[in-house]
Amino acid sequence: MSSAMSPAAAPQAPDRTPGRERRHDIDLLRVLCTAAVVLVHASAEFIDAGHRTTGVLGDTAGRFAVPVFFAMAGWAALSGAPVDDETRLLSRLGRILRPMAVWTALYLLYAHLTGASGAHTGDEAARALLGSVEAAFHLWYLYAYVPLLLLLGVLVLVVRRRTLPRKALALLVALAVAPALTGDVRDITGWTPPDWGWSVPLSTVVYAVAGAALLAAPRLGPRALWAAGAAVALAALAVYQLTVRHPAAYGSVAVAALTFAVIGTVAGVRVPERARPLVARLSDASFGTYLVHLVFVTLLAGPVAGHLPAGPWAPVALAVTTVAAAALSFAVSLLWGRLGWRAWLG
Repeated sequence: MSSAMSPAAAPQAPDRTPGRERRHDIDLLRVLCTAAVVLVHASAEFIDAGHRTTGVLGDTAGRFAVPVFFAMAGWAALSGAPVDDETRLLSRLGRILRPMAVWTALYLLYAHLTGASGAHTGDEAARALLGSVEAAFHLWYLYAYVPLLLLLGVLVLVVRRRTLPRKALALLVALAVAPALTGDVRDITGWTPPDWGWSVPLSTVVYAVAGAALLAAPRLGPRALWAAGAAVALAALAVYQLTVRHPAAYGSVAVAALTFAVIGTVAGVRVPERARPLVARLSDASFGTYLVHLVFVTLLAGPVAGHLPAGPWAPVALAVTTVAAAALSFAVSLLWGRLGWRAWLG
């Protein structure tokens, strides 16, 4: 097992730095969040099929995953493995964008061949350059994750290294002015460009910075207290989503409380020695798992939810299909990792 630490504390290919101790608790958190994303999307299939309560509760249980990924991204960029130069920063972004492009094309092809919704619009591929499309809707996360890494990387280089990363800074400025530019193009020409998706909400930046602080800090209070707080936050979020609004915004108070409680619960946990190699392999495969899992969710959770009659079996069916979809997704990601395809498939 490598002693290097994976700074890819979100679903992306690992970028190892020799001489750094691997954070096995981060690996565990990353695997947990990847499985939670599968649960969220499987839950959506159950909601669409009319099993609302089961689906909303499943979504609630996995709602922390995306904010925690942003928190781990902040830890990686600011503390765990900050970039040393502009070349490494751009290389890190490339390791996300290549698989992202490949899987966007694959999902568009799948939608075209199956006649799925949105597959017959000729500008789908062009729209994917500016924002996520229906065929690969789950990739919206990367349209925020890439600018976040770029922003944090540029800050690290300017503040810590006292260098001016010209290419990265120019790219950051281009992403910042693009939304207003597309609006101007719309007003001047009358042409309606696709919505711009490469943007970072303030709540995402806060998750990244606060998460970095939590994950880099020494143990803050008893773990049992954090776990109790996570249970209370989970119950509050469930009530909120069932009675007020579903899906809850990732920047909402209930989601934020659950997110930081989960981080506080898992951060610093000791992973048993015998489990570390498996957890590390699953962590390295998590980006590919995230990219491919929608295939298995669609094939398994959708049909099961659609044929399931109303009754008490919906939660069991959701649990079984989620575990199956997650297991298959991790398995195929591990497989193409062994084949040396991770650079292109994640």
